Amino acid sequence: MSETFLEFQIPHQKLFNGIQFPSVLSPNPKSQTPPSSLSLFTKAIKTEKTFLDSVLHKSGALLLRGFPVNTASDFNDVVEAFGFEELPYVGGAAPRTNVVGRVFTANESPPDQKIPFHHEMAQVPTFPSKLFFFCEVEPGSGGETPIVLSHLVYEKVKERHPEFVERLEEHGLLYTRVLGEDDDPSSPIGRGWKSTFLTKDKSVAEERAANLGMKLEWLEDSVKTIMGPIPAIKFDKTRQRKIWFNSMVAAYTGWEDARNDPVKAVTFGDGKPLPADIIYDCLNILEEESVAFPWQKGDVLLLDNWAVLHARRSFDPPRRILASLCK
Repeated sequence: MSETFLEFQIPHQKLFNGIQFPSVLSPNPKSQTPPSSLSLFTKAIKTEKTFLDSVLHKSGALLLRGFPVNTASDFNDVVEAFGFEELPYVGGAAPRTNVVGRVFTANESPPDQKIPFHHEMAQVPTFPSKLFFFCEVEPGSGGETPIVLSHLVYEKVKERHPEFVERLEEHGLLYTRVLGEDDDPSSPIGRGWKSTFLTKDKSVAEERAANLGMKLEWLEDSVKTIMGPIPAIKFDKTRQRKIWFNSMVAAYTGWEDARNDPVKAVTFGDGKPLPADIIYDCLNILEEESVAFPWQKGDVLLLDNWAVLHARRSFDPPRRILASLCK
């Protein structure tokens, strides 16, 4: 039980093993000190951190709705109040801009594009353990951030395609992406090599790529990055279960732009092509098991990146969702 936070139901939640997904908390009307201002809210987060951590661990996703969070700077204060360490965005694919403090825009690719399900930065060795999203401007329509429990996806795919999962566990995956020099905001994977590796110097880029376990092949006006083989399935030690920790479906169905053919973007770790029919069935499983709730202004969504994959639906502007990544 919590003095400040009240568990709250929304129509789009799903129940898994008796646990709501996502967990939704709103201000407790019976509280002696309701979080009526941002400073009272951040104070309550610090005071009730153990409670909030346990809710996140149980559910994998926590939506804070109805609290006084209005601006990017307010959101930054909320992220700081949780006390998780910041993770710099090195090696990620999405075009995004720093707004304030630890807060960035979420993927800035065009509104008509869907962003497929992925664990944040699953294709690099150093990925965030948690991520925050904040709805600063409600979408005109659409624009949800669907979420799905990773261990359920693993179980369902294994049930339907046991041999495929066995090959994945044995060989892992190889990711290939061609990056231009500068960012291309028209592409969902349009981050250029300079902002991917936070440098203009090719030799520094090579060094940073090597630290990520990535090989670079320089082309005329771009660079080919090869990542892997890296595992497609991980083991979540804190919950003692296997998870579908990869960007396979996202890469195979979505890593497409002027430079990239998605079918070549991801293969088995031994270089053999992935079976298209199974990939598309995995996509169906992700959709079937997922939850998508409409964003409301002021919503803060905290995801455990070890437990949950997320996506983005297409939308009619306006929409401004901000993000922050934590180690």
